[in-house]
Amino acid sequence: MSWIVLILVGALCGWLASMIMKTDAQQGAVANILIGIVGAVLAQWLFGSLLNIGGAEAAGSGFSFWSIIWGVVGSVVLIALLKALKILR
Repeated sequence: MSWIVLILVGALCGWLASMIMKTDAQQGAVANILIGIVGAVLAQWLFGSLLNIGGAEAAGSGFSFWSIIWGVVGSVVLIALLKALKILR
């Protein structure tokens, strides 16, 4: 059951981040899921562990308001990195 929640939250975070960064037309559902999951892990590591920003530990921890917010923030950072590396346009 946790894998289903992980995929759903990853898809939601990835889709919201792709809408914010205007890359939704070039990304499919699988890319949104992967970017959402990796973005949530990135947010948890970067903002929670490295910078000690309160609440960022919730990223990737399940289906809650804060996990979705931090997952979207991490996904936006990941899409920005992918755009800077010319992987996404």
